[in-house]
Amino acid sequence: MQSTLLNTTKLLSSVSLFGLLISPITSAEEALDLQDIEEFVVVSKQLSMEKMNAVKTPTPILDVPQSLSIIDNSQIKNQSFNNFGDVLRYMPGLSISQGEGHRDAIIIRGIQTTADFFLDGFRDDVQYYRPLYNLEQIEILRGSNALLFGRGGGGGIVNRVTKKANLDENFQDLNASIDSFGAFTVAGDVNRGLSDQFGLRINAFYEDMKNHRDFFGGQRFAINPTVLFQASPDTDIVFSYEYLDDDRTVDRGVPSQIVDSGPNVPLEGYHDTFFGSPDENFTTLQANIVRTKVDHALSDTMRVNLGLQYADYDKVYQNLYASKPVDVSSGAVTEVELDGYRDTTGRENFLIQSNLIGELDLAGFEHTLLIGAEYALQDTVNARLDNVFADNGDDQLVIAFSDPLSIPEFGFTKSARDRASDVTVFSAYMQDQVDLNEWLQVVAGVRYDRFDIKVNDLRADAQFNRVDEEITPRFGAIFKPKTNISTYISYSETFLPRSGDQFLTLNLNSQSTKPQRFKNTELGLKWDIRDDLSITTAIFNLDRASYTSVDPEDPSQVIVIEGSKTKGFEVQLIGELADNWFITTGYSYLDGKVNRVDDGGFNGNKTRQTPENMFSLWNMVAVTDQLSFGLGATYQDSFFVSEDNSVEVPDYIRFDAAAYYKFNDQIRLQVNVENLLDATYYPDAHSNTNISTGKPFNVRFSVQTSF
Repeated sequence: MQSTLLNTTKLLSSVSLFGLLISPITSAEEALDLQDIEEFVVVSKQLSMEKMNAVKTPTPILDVPQSLSIIDNSQIKNQSFNNFGDVLRYMPGLSISQGEGHRDAIIIRGIQTTADFFLDGFRDDVQYYRPLYNLEQIEILRGSNALLFGRGGGGGIVNRVTKKANLDENFQDLNASIDSFGAFTVAGDVNRGLSDQFGLRINAFYEDMKNHRDFFGGQRFAINPTVLFQASPDTDIVFSYEYLDDDRTVDRGVPSQIVDSGPNVPLEGYHDTFFGSPDENFTTLQANIVRTKVDHALSDTMRVNLGLQYADYDKVYQNLYASKPVDVSSGAVTEVELDGYRDTTGRENFLIQSNLIGELDLAGFEHTLLIGAEYALQDTVNARLDNVFADNGDDQLVIAFSDPLSIPEFGFTKSARDRASDVTVFSAYMQDQVDLNEWLQVVAGVRYDRFDIKVNDLRADAQFNRVDEEITPRFGAIFKPKTNISTYISYSETFLPRSGDQFLTLNLNSQSTKPQRFKNTELGLKWDIRDDLSITTAIFNLDRASYTSVDPEDPSQVIVIEGSKTKGFEVQLIGELADNWFITTGYSYLDGKVNRVDDGGFNGNKTRQTPENMFSLWNMVAVTDQLSFGLGATYQDSFFVSEDNSVEVPDYIRFDAAAYYKFNDQIRLQVNVENLLDATYYPDAHSNTNISTGKPFNVRFSVQTSF
């Protein structure tokens, strides 16, 4: 394993350099605004009353007893992030999963999820690829915390904050980029202050998708107009509508190859080969999302908000994929087994959320009080058809390998599932953060949730109902020996009923549908070294009770696992190391272990897709007022694809670079180089036979204009 040794040596060298820069304590992540590359300005350390999306209260990041990261729009542009995989590569404790080639799937502190996404604080749990074109920032909260966000979020949540209209500015930005694969993107951002009370902002983009994989392609576009109405000096009303259309190839990567001793590994030497049907592997999504929010200041220290969201999603995906490891004992692949299915999902979400936030002086102590309630209706219809090969009348078939594959006649004709579900949710919560003195704060809260889930199995003509009522607490203490340093300890819980897509795939019985439970204990430190340089660190213990996972023997089925435990450490440094030198760097250590599976196996194995060590580093240096350069690296340790630990994906290190040239206040050119040294690597996976291959050397050219 010479490459592993070399990569480990590189990692240790990077960590040694990292250790010279910081002591083992973490930083509260502050976003850097590099819209003008000659200026290095760290944005405010306080989530203001207008930006309460992540923590719902006007609490300085230094006083939040939880690990928190913020990635602003400037960092997204400067590093040319195009999807959540790009973003999470530079976030400690987070990694990306494959999502079967048709959805965002992330892993936070060893917990895999496709549903713990939020949009301006509203649940966004449909399985699709979320674009970044209209974002002001991305907020990442690590650790279980049902109090703020409700069900799910076992390892944490990701909240997208969209751009809002501004009454005081008129501008129009146009950004375009193209890479060496031929993929290109065009995005526009227009703002108009129409009067003293009305503002309009329109964001839109179009993307043509290509990469190194044979036959991969697709297009997506979206438009998002928002209107701001300032009804009075104390009342803002925001209306937003977004339409998203996504049509792309479903690519589930390469299978694993059989190894004589030790775990199997990803198939080598077929980095670009497409193990599917170029014509029949595709996914389409049409989404309509309408939101409105009213924010009213009752006084200088108290305000109330009311938000509503209606979202309609229509999604289809179908594919063929390799369903077993391949034998390469002859020196090459000779045959491959294929399986496949077609899945349709329609969903309507209606959400109402209201919060009362107050900064009060009660009984001689300062309080930051949060009282809120949520109501949600979620209707889902989901059906699945298995493919049937004409040669054997079955959904699985072994064929002779060729590149490209020569696939016999087949069709998606065998009904496997046809269900409809209605989910009604009511939640109420209360939290109080109390300043006991100048150096000690405590936070305590509790949330009540009631879930009423009804499922109609149309194939079996059967119905299933379940009601869950849960109370989840949150406790924390913040110690501040100095105004710029805080240490905290916290305990929080969350749970996850089998609702939505997950519920529709399970056996309809009480055991299979009982909620999963998560408990997170965390100790952390945050230090604003200077106004423009911060560091955060945390150690944590995350316990997960009984849950389900993909069956390693049959990815279309699930298995019940008694529980898992993840212990870990995170550290991140962000800000200016010197004049005109911005850095963001982070490291995480995750030790995830499976307790037991329902048949007694896998006890003590590593949890699925949990790299033990992850490291990232990004530098940006302004050489002149016009010219800047960026250089970074990301390292991901090896990981086991599933709980059976039968397939191990090797570690890798990838280097990226960038150059920026600002002609004037209106035009900036940018070049981003991905995988500078052309490393061969496997960034993520879905199952033991579906493993993604990383992009080779790639250059993206961008122009950003303002006029």
